[in-house]
Amino acid sequence: MNSPAHLLEQARDKLDEHGTKAWIAMMILGFIFLWPVGLVILFYMIGTNRMGKNCNRSGSKWHRRGRRSFSTGNTAFDAYREETIKRLEDEQNAFQNFLGNLRASKDRVEFDQFMREENAKDVTPEAAKPEYPGNPTQAPA
Repeated sequence: MNSPAHLLEQARDKLDEHGTKAWIAMMILGFIFLWPVGLVILFYMIGTNRMGKNCNRSGSKWHRRGRRSFSTGNTAFDAYREETIKRLEDEQNAFQNFLGNLRASKDRVEFDQFMREENAKDVTPEAAKPEYPGNPTQAPA
């Protein structure tokens, strides 16, 4: 038989799968049918950072941290799981740093190119264009 805590975990996981819109819909339904339920859902969403632009990423990090302390009873597996999670987080951080450096170098190249083009425009004098007296459509013979 499922305990109420287990049912709530399943409901939370289902809502996380569908994203912020599902959480907001449940909060609105909570306010419509029983306002304290909507209020509880609102405070839960704020407390676990399930609102905003980065809600899926932040919510999953919080969710992962909460599960990390859960012990399976097998110490060897728990140690392996902790090492694997730490390694994956380190790899993710290294990759995020790589992407940041890549964006910065790309931006730098684009900026340098822009500056070269701007400097080339400044170097080309307007007076260097030949001016023909009289009819501008006729070139000097």
